Amino acid sequence: MKILDAVLTPVAFADPPLLNVMGVHEPFALRSVLRLVCADGVVGLGESYGDQAFLDQARKVAAELPGHDVFDLPGLRRIVGRTLGDAVFADEHGLTGGFSVSKTLASVYSLFEVAALDAQGHYLNRPVADLLGGRARDEVEFSAYLFYKYGAHLDAEPDDWGEVLTPDALVGEARRMVDAYGFRSIKLKGGVLPPEHEIEGVRALADAFPGHPLRIDPNAAWVPKTSIGVAEQLDGVLEYLEDPTPGIDGMAQVAERANMPLATNMCVVRFADVEPAFRARAVGVVLSDHHFWGGLRDTQALSVTCQAFGVGLSMHSNSHLGISLAAMVHVAAATPHLTYACDTHWPWKTTDVIAPGALEFRGGAVAVPDRPGLGVELDPDALARAHEDYVRCGLTKRDDVSYMRRFTGSFEPNTARW
Repeated sequence: MKILDAVLTPVAFADPPLLNVMGVHEPFALRSVLRLVCADGVVGLGESYGDQAFLDQARKVAAELPGHDVFDLPGLRRIVGRTLGDAVFADEHGLTGGFSVSKTLASVYSLFEVAALDAQGHYLNRPVADLLGGRARDEVEFSAYLFYKYGAHLDAEPDDWGEVLTPDALVGEARRMVDAYGFRSIKLKGGVLPPEHEIEGVRALADAFPGHPLRIDPNAAWVPKTSIGVAEQLDGVLEYLEDPTPGIDGMAQVAERANMPLATNMCVVRFADVEPAFRARAVGVVLSDHHFWGGLRDTQALSVTCQAFGVGLSMHSNSHLGISLAAMVHVAAATPHLTYACDTHWPWKTTDVIAPGALEFRGGAVAVPDRPGLGVELDPDALARAHEDYVRCGLTKRDDVSYMRRFTGSFEPNTARW
């Protein structure tokens, strides 16, 4: 089945002022939506980053795809490599480690691979999970993703989540998410307040939600000594400690002393990172992300690698829409070695580009869609509105640092600050 056209649409959607080690989220998050138009009226959907640097590379690949067989994924990978060559661009989307040529190529390929698999599923009348080998589970569990946050964006009315900077407010935020979505695991984005304050927040969550596995991710805000101290104080409280300190060497120092496993989506972000990190015993859990690990099948390959070395697997999340969530659900369903609830930013968004009803959280989990492909349908009017928001907001890249400096002029990123 031949590809006739590849249409890439940048979109934006409202994002609250969520705090992290790099600053604060801007009023809009950026994404790109791909429609892979194929013969016989088949259309495959993909979603990925929406910054200008990524769009520039993806558009080069899109122009080369007409006439390509949508089932030829090795050929698709060759097209990406040939088209982009040694292209390097700032692919540091959110807080996912450094950039490299291989990570750039994997990120661009992933967008098109997901859309190709969606198209294949529609053509064969089978869900994407079936194309990945079949279901290991019928539903995929996710965790509540808590953030410290400001009460409002600059020059804007307060949002209905309110300001969250204290343990009590954090528990209230968690309660709202757990009540609405049924989450059975809870994650806190740290690296915002001094470690002793964030320890207090985690302990408040443990008291309020007994039996809920807890995790904190300060995005390498702490030096190894501080990380070891936090691990000692939260021993028996955390199911894992995510990226407490920068780099494989620093993580290995902490892992040697910490009783809970260390997780990462910052020091292991490509296959070249696996050998040195595993050899150093720096991590006990890898947070996969098909957006930068090279797609759904490479995510499965990562899982098998982790299983072989006794390393757990979870799933990282950035601000995303429904196409990405559907892809996450399908690959998670078809990956037997998935040992922890996955991350998701889903509760923080208020709009989407897909028709409602295909993806629903029940008991903190999303059932794998039974419909062909990813099981989601694009809403053309919603896509048009999201593109209008992209044009109107004027953002071309994510820049938490600069936006934070509008709140606090002297702000510097908190990496290894404490």
